[in-house]
Formats: sequence, C-alpha cells, structure tokens
Amino acid sequence: MDTSSPQSDDFPSILKGKRILLTTESLGPVNGVSRTTSNLIEYLRRNGVDLVVVAPQFQHQPAPSPSPSDNDIRLPGYPLPYNPDLTLVYPFHLQSIYSPTLPPDLIYIASPASLGFQTLLQTRQLHSPPPILLNYQTDLTSYSSVIFPAPLAHFATWLLSTVEGYLFLHPSIHIIFYPCTAVLTYLKTTTTNPTTTLLPKAHRLARGVNTTLFHPSHRSPSLRALLSPKNEGFILLTVCRLAPEKGFEFLASIAQRLLASKIPFKLVIVGGNRNPDVETSIRRLFDPVKDHVIFLGFLTGEDLARAYASADLFLHCSITETFGLVVLEAMASGVPVIARDAGGPSDIVRNQETGYLVPPDEEGVFAALVAEVCRDERLRGRLAVRARAYAEEMTWENIHRRVAGRMADALVEREGDLSSETALLEGNGRGSGSGWSVLEKVRLGVAVGVVHLMWLVAVVPLIVHGERIVSRILRRIPLVGKLVSRGRS
Repeated sequence: MDTSSPQSDDFPSILKGKRILLTTESLGPVNGVSRTTSNLIEYLRRNGVDLVVVAPQFQHQPAPSPSPSDNDIRLPGYPLPYNPDLTLVYPFHLQSIYSPTLPPDLIYIASPASLGFQTLLQTRQLHSPPPILLNYQTDLTSYSSVIFPAPLAHFATWLLSTVEGYLFLHPSIHIIFYPCTAVLTYLKTTTTNPTTTLLPKAHRLARGVNTTLFHPSHRSPSLRALLSPKNEGFILLTVCRLAPEKGFEFLASIAQRLLASKIPFKLVIVGGNRNPDVETSIRRLFDPVKDHVIFLGFLTGEDLARAYASADLFLHCSITETFGLVVLEAMASGVPVIARDAGGPSDIVRNQETGYLVPPDEEGVFAALVAEVCRDERLRGRLAVRARAYAEEMTWENIHRRVAGRMADALVEREGDLSSETALLEGNGRGSGSGWSVLEKVRLGVAVGVVHLMWLVAVVPLIVHGERIVSRILRRIPLVGKLVSRGRS
C-alpha cells in the first residue's frame, strides 16, 4: 500500500496521535495474516496513529515488511521446525514492549499465539489495562491435529481452548474479530456460557483485497505461453504454502482424475516452504502427474498478480483456512474458484455464482466441476465476471475503515470512564502516569512465571523433538487430509 497516499477523510479523529500497540505473530513471511496485518499497519500510520508494532524476530524475510518505525520491536523466539517462517516467542515481561509510565491508549492483537497469549495474560494483571481489540485469524487447533498424534492432539486442542477461553473473556477485550462462521462456532466452545460473554464481543471481519494489483488486466499471454508452450490445455492455479495441512493429497488426486478423463491441463502451484524436506515431500505427491504440474515457488507483487490473472481456474483444496485470502485475490483477478466447502472459503465463494463449493471429501464431484468449467467457456466467463464484481466490494480501505471505527468506539468508552478511573487511582495514592503498583508488579511476575511453566510443559518438548515431529509429519503427509477432515467432523 502506498504510504504517500492522502489521509482518509472519514478516518476517526479520535485515533490521530493516539498510542496503539499492535502485536502480530507473523510479519514478513508470505501468508494471509502477514499481508492483512501489514496493510492495516500502513493504513493506521498513514492516518497519523502513533503505532508501535511488536512481532517475532524473523531472519529470512522473503517479502518487504511495512515501513518500519524506530518504535517497532522484534522479540526473539524459536522457529517452528516444520515451518521456519513461524516463530514461537520466548517468555518476556510486559515492560519489554511498553513502559508502565507511558502505556498505550489501545492494544490490537493480531492472530494471538505465543506473543498474543503472553500479552493478554500479562495485560489482564493490571488494575486498569487499556482496551484490547483481538483479531482471531488462525485456528490453532486445526494445526494440532496435524502436528501431534491422536492422544497429544486431543490434549493440545483442550489446552488451547481452555487458555483462549480464559484470556478472551476478560473485560479489557473490547471486541473479538473473527473471519468466518466456522471460527465463530469454534470460539463458542471456549467458554461454557458464550451467549452472555463471548457473542456480544464477536464481530465478523472479512479481509480486503488490492483490486488494482489483482486485476484481470494483468493476464499475460507470454506467461501463459511459458507455462504451456504448445497451448497444451487449461491453466489451473493453486496458491498457498507447501504444507501438509493445505490439502495437497486431495489436489494430487484431482490432478490424476483430470488426467484419466483426458482433460488437457497444466496445474501451476505457487508457494513453498522454508523446510526443504517438507517441500520435497509435497512435490512427490504429484509424481504420477509430474508432466502436468509446475511449481513456481514463492511469488509476490506483480509476479503473483500475473500468475493469478493468467490462470483459467483457481483450485482451493485446504480445509484449515479461517479466511482464504488467496481465494479473494483470485476472484479479484477475474478467475473463478472451485473450493472445498470448509472454513473461510465457504463464506467467500458464492456457489454457482462466483465459483463452486464442494463437500470436503467429494473428490469425484470436485474433479467433475473442474472439467465442466474448463470445457464450458461461456460458464467460465460468467463466473469470472461475477467473481470480479464480488471482489470489488472487498477493498482494504473498506475493511480497515471498519477496524478504525471499532478502535474509535473503544477509546470513546475508555474516555467516558476516565474521570472516575483517575479519581480512583488518585484515591489509592498514585496517578495514571506513575507506573504499576507493587501488587501489579507481583501479579505480572507470577504471570511471567506461568508462561515459563507452559513453555516447559508444552513448548520445550516440541522443540526437543522438532526433527522427529517433522519426520513423522513427512511420513503422514498422504494421510493428513483425511486426519484434518476427521478432526473437523
């Protein structure tokens, strides 16, 4: 996003100059959370917000991050063995990310995990924490079913649900954004009384798309000629990280079915994995159809936009996505989508209007629809036009305006309580800017101790057995799609 763009006329004036602390688990690697958060950071800074961004340290950044600020903070951590792009932040003290004598006016937590959970746990120990907006973008429980064997997967799911239920229901949380219906259904299970506690705070927030960058005009005849030198058939596209939970076993089966039915095609896969063993194992799934499959690796910016627009059909086979930004980017590029009917894409794709939704385990139905759309040029064109029209309504500006509005609401409520809160603090012998009390410091110390304990119980074993876990994941890749599907049912 161009940071030189003028400020938005309808940006809430109450936010200008306010100190906002934004934490995110991913900033730099190419994924939906990172791109979503990067756009929000640029939007807030462009409109005069005093923003401090806290994120894990990431050494091998494949794409430009948002314009950095001197106040930005990177915390050390441990890269996940099966996906080095994601880092578990080591235990830290709240004072490492903001001063007790100059607290933020508001906290925004994107996709809470190791960083977000620690921030929430410690912030709730304060007598008067700033209001918090939480964007729940990643369903961690779905990944647990892939990483761990059955007994540990059930324990991990229970543990995550318990921790999230405890942290998310604190009064300091003003709102919880969720990306799709499936995530809201999960969030309801994190508490025994969701009707009176969680639901009033829950607010659906879709993701936006850059409709200028991702546009049908970027269709490239030269790229199509490179991908299919002899005009050998339809170009089918998939964009996602090469990882077990992304549905590649399902996609490989679809490719084999299309080949058996004599559909001429080239399957183009955009994405990669920083762990070469994982990437190699994914590629091997396509050995039976290797002459019809092209791996392009990571693409960003205009290269990615050309790849989208140059395709005839976009295939989305993951069932672990809480939103599916790539689906929206494909639609903005004027490419119809066929997706498995699970998670975020179920709320994006309008069945039979902008593409098709297929029951998650129906490989035959999926392959038949791909063949039908490929063969029927008029149908493909009609779906493409409607897909683009839908995406034009989902601009980043519209999405970020909604976030800014909720931030403004939180500050208005906060300022409404400021007089009585200040009087209470002065009555207790300290002003609002005099730092944390002795009791708060003790509570924070205990909270940090709890984090250390959780690391010993839940994280250190993952680190110690990291390579073993990766090896087991590689062996299970042909079964992952079925395991994830079973865990969702």
